[in-house]
Amino acid sequence: MAIAGASLLSGCQKLVANSVPKASKICPGKDPKFSINFFKTNNQGQKNSKGINHVIIFNPKSAELDFKVNLGLSHQLYAKDAQGKLRKEYVPRQFRELIVGDNAKLNGQLPIAAINADYIGTDNQPQGLNISRGVEYSGAFKNKRSSFGISGGSPRQRQATIQAGRRNSDVLNYNLVGGNGRFYRQGKFKNICQDLGEFACKGATNRSMAAITERGYVILLVNDVKANSQIEISDINQELLPDAFDNVLEGIASNNCLGKIQEGILFDGGMSPGLYYNQKIYLENQGPIGSVFLIYKK
Repeated sequence: MAIAGASLLSGCQKLVANSVPKASKICPGKDPKFSINFFKTNNQGQKNSKGINHVIIFNPKSAELDFKVNLGLSHQLYAKDAQGKLRKEYVPRQFRELIVGDNAKLNGQLPIAAINADYIGTDNQPQGLNISRGVEYSGAFKNKRSSFGISGGSPRQRQATIQAGRRNSDVLNYNLVGGNGRFYRQGKFKNICQDLGEFACKGATNRSMAAITERGYVILLVNDVKANSQIEISDINQELLPDAFDNVLEGIASNNCLGKIQEGILFDGGMSPGLYYNQKIYLENQGPIGSVFLIYKK
């Protein structure tokens, strides 16, 4: 769904994104100046303008980029009450509502990219570990489920991590978003269909995920074969089942010189996946979500 006119929703302020770096003429992973890129692929990770996988790749160490986490709150992010206690008054928010407004801004700028992340409970709380610029907004499963994050520190020191619970170093607990369904661990792939259960494996096949490569690059991906009636369906361009996660991610990593996949995690699927890049929402389902991971260009 493209962002048209002056607003995402009636009453929302206009999204004014910074200019996005032009795609490098050389393989991104071999370009020392590479920061971020968007493209579509088929299920083999090959670029295809009619592919059903919407993909963002980025370098966490790029000085051109910065990061933040946003959640559904009825008040300002990081706000405290009269006693100095962090306010956590959660309300249900859809993807497009979490990429606009003051809570989505960093240094006065709105994001150039975003992906949905954590699950949301019936109490409208996020369920996993969510930390925005060092401030924690977490749920009941924060120590059990894995989360994805980008550390703090200078750009050169930044690193992406996927792990269960808080990291041992405080600098790693800077921007984290909850997820579930970890299908790569230390370079080893696992088909997690049985772990997810029949419905999540073969029924609710709208996917949202993140992966980290051995060279420290990040791949964000959403897949939805039902999102566009113009999509060309084929053996390598169809709904993405857990046994094929490695095919598409390894294809993307190889074709873009990013190194081998080391870690991979699912975000909330089904009615939740959403992906935004450079003033366009490429995919959005209608369910409320627990958190979004936001990327900014300085």
